[in-house]
Amino acid sequence: MQLSLASKRARIAAAGAALAVGAGLYTAGAASAEHSVPRTDKEIPNLTKVTDKIKAYYGDTTDKNGQHYASPDSNYAKQVADIQKKAKAQLEKAVKNRAGGKGAAKPAIVLDVDDTTLLTYNYELQQGFHFTPESQDAYLKSTDMAPVFGMPQLVNWAQSKGITVFYVTGRDEHQRDWSVRNLKNAGYKPAADTAHFFLKNKKTPPAYLPCGATCNTVEYKAGTRKHIESQGYRIIGNFGDQYSDLQGGYAQHTYKLPNPMYFLP
Repeated sequence: MQLSLASKRARIAAAGAALAVGAGLYTAGAASAEHSVPRTDKEIPNLTKVTDKIKAYYGDTTDKNGQHYASPDSNYAKQVADIQKKAKAQLEKAVKNRAGGKGAAKPAIVLDVDDTTLLTYNYELQQGFHFTPESQDAYLKSTDMAPVFGMPQLVNWAQSKGITVFYVTGRDEHQRDWSVRNLKNAGYKPAADTAHFFLKNKKTPPAYLPCGATCNTVEYKAGTRKHIESQGYRIIGNFGDQYSDLQGGYAQHTYKLPNPMYFLP
């Protein structure tokens, strides 16, 4: 999630879900280009059916208060576990190389927050996949998001092996305290302090970002990773649910977590 793209996200959230999950629903005459104008309604995946598929993918369950949660037995959880297995194998190799004097002296990993460390599924269902800054603020202030399945274990393991953990999110600086609380309550042991947790600050952007308050997602996140590496760290793993979390370099390996609910360029 990224507040600077809030209005754009509101317009494309449903379309992003349809494109991500509903690609296989297109008929033989469907428009193939992402931004093509549909010629008929038959070229557009039905939004209700796409939503149903998203809920089935996450293994939708509801509690007595009607709150929605993903299931640890869902296909989403299984897909995340496969990605984590690959990531851990590569991180283990980096740890072994470091012990042998061949790896980075100060290895680090960078993690996005929404749908990388914390799962926004319940919030998205509450909002009908329609993000607004106001609804996000209200939710984050009062409610903890559940962790993405398996991510606290992977992150805590990485820290135990001497890998420094950084969080880089498109959330706004004013959401820091709520986010720190949530990460801690979700079981993440690496401290989300000011030295290791970067949020977007449009009012007083950091000097190391040449684009200042006008950074797009790639510029902001890649620029922040560059800043981290300027402190002597080598980012051996960069985790995100959006391709814009991962583009721009300054990471040895990138790991794309699944997210069919919205798309951020």
